[in-house]
Amino acid sequence: MKITYTNYLKIDELIKLQELKSDPPEHDEVLFIIIHQTYELWFKQILHEFGKLRRELKSGNTWTSVKTLRRILTIMKTLVSQVDILETMTPLEFNSFRSFLGQSSGFQSLQFREMEILCGLRLPLMLEAHKDEPDHIARLKARMEEATLWESFLSYLTKKGYPAEAVRENETGLLYNPSDKIQKTLVEVMKNDPEIALLAELFVDFDEGLQEWRYRHVKMVERTIGRKKGTGGSEGVAYLQKTINHAIFPDLWAIRSEF
Repeated sequence: MKITYTNYLKIDELIKLQELKSDPPEHDEVLFIIIHQTYELWFKQILHEFGKLRRELKSGNTWTSVKTLRRILTIMKTLVSQVDILETMTPLEFNSFRSFLGQSSGFQSLQFREMEILCGLRLPLMLEAHKDEPDHIARLKARMEEATLWESFLSYLTKKGYPAEAVRENETGLLYNPSDKIQKTLVEVMKNDPEIALLAELFVDFDEGLQEWRYRHVKMVERTIGRKKGTGGSEGVAYLQKTINHAIFPDLWAIRSEF
């Protein structure tokens, strides 16, 4: 078969994936589906880039790690900007089809949970939301055994002659407690090794970008459904607000006052 734009990208199949549940069909349900399907595609790409980033860090490759992180940061900005599109939908327009969504909820996004796990987070909700899907549980548990971004970065530092080890101390929340020893090493790096310092600052950029995404997401939900429960019975805004301003690389933030 001749390779064409249409069959290579499976366009015919792609544009059939927006199956509305509202009856009669509500105009804005198409937007709602497309936005969230697009998010999932970007989550897939971020996980793909996480894999490359961890491999490059493990090998001690600075500039390919920098390049990969910059791509991830650009994708994160795209995720944030997509909230602008979703916010063109008013509460009345969303509620015109919300009842047709059943128990589906963004809390059930498997790929976003995988991203959080690789960022070092461990939350009871991660497994609870997938308790009826054994394949998902197995996938999440497998991710929990993989090296996190922080572990990969500290492995990179060690390879560069700055011994640093992440110790998994927590079963819920962020795996790691802030470490005075690691912070001392990071201060030394920031003062004396500009290439590694650049990479460290990109990790801070990613941490900040993730917090920005969480903030925009919670404000979008709040302006759309207020304080009501989320679809699927989740806490909605009340839960999402708890996740704002939780740094995933606290040691990199702690050293800001040392300069």
